[in-house]
Amino acid sequence: MGSNEAQQLLLSDSMEHSHLNEKSDLLQRRRPRRGGTSETDINMPQEQNGVLQTPLLPQCIDEKQEAEFNFRPVFLCLAAYLGTGTLCFFLASYQIQGIKTNGFLDALYFCVVTMTTVGYGDLVPNSTIAKLLACIYVFAGMALGGLILSKAADYIVEKEEIFVVKAMHKAEKFGPEEISKELGTNKTKYKFVLAASIFLVLMIVGTVFLYFIEKLDFVDALYCVCSTVTTLGYGDKSFSTAAGRTFAVFWILSSTICLAQSFAYLAELYTEDRQRSLVKMVLARKLSLRDLEAADLDGDKAVSAAEFVVYKLKEMGKINQEDITAVMEIFRKLDFDQSGTLTEADIRNPEF
Repeated sequence: MGSNEAQQLLLSDSMEHSHLNEKSDLLQRRRPRRGGTSETDINMPQEQNGVLQTPLLPQCIDEKQEAEFNFRPVFLCLAAYLGTGTLCFFLASYQIQGIKTNGFLDALYFCVVTMTTVGYGDLVPNSTIAKLLACIYVFAGMALGGLILSKAADYIVEKEEIFVVKAMHKAEKFGPEEISKELGTNKTKYKFVLAASIFLVLMIVGTVFLYFIEKLDFVDALYCVCSTVTTLGYGDKSFSTAAGRTFAVFWILSSTICLAQSFAYLAELYTEDRQRSLVKMVLARKLSLRDLEAADLDGDKAVSAAEFVVYKLKEMGKINQEDITAVMEIFRKLDFDQSGTLTEADIRNPEF
């Protein structure tokens, strides 16, 4: 019984999608009179060069606006975190020993170095209170960096994706529709390319700054940059001037986060590539008698389209038996008359 219900559910969904596509085609054929553009034509998919293009819907625009609005609290939270830490360490500056330049700047610099777990060792707490404060601050900083700053970095990368697409397809004329399609297909790849490119620029900028401002030789400058962005922080080379620490406050934050995002996108890209390879293998593999037996959910010695779809999706790892069981359990609860289909009477049943 459950197998028949799964088949009917999948087939009914397919028929519904087919009906919607036919309706969309009919609406698409309608053209406004006298060269005008109707609201229907704006929201319906348009065909260009034989490819159906789907324009951005109003709800997509609303989501982008919401993302813009929610981006401000990230900076406010970061500013509050750094401001509180700077004030605390500034008041406890006499309990911190090391190479000092300016009281306020040193406190801010110490906050950033602690938050990113770089820990050069050029400034270290020298009292019980300062050490306890540093312990609390570093855990709070790691949580903030993991939960908030990574989302901020994702947002910034997504905002710049369109430029990466254009840069990688200079010879092609990419319009908004083509860019949208390309991003939808290779979104993770462009995220990784952009994050890695930004990280490379930050590495070069940091090396040049240390070479000219901190007066380190080239190898030491590159060595300091590498030990910083990886949060290794040996401490034998660090920012020791006021100008250097001012630069480090912004550079350390951006470079360490950018490196973490690059590795995250690389791992995601690898996972997606393996998933695509699995899908291709599943679709190209020839069926055997054992496959037919496994796909035959109702045991009628024949595999329907719905059974074949469910079997292939399970083989691709898109769904598993637990997912199917959970969905069918909801379906059985909604199917009040136990007819194997959902009707208006089932939905309007007062028990639901």
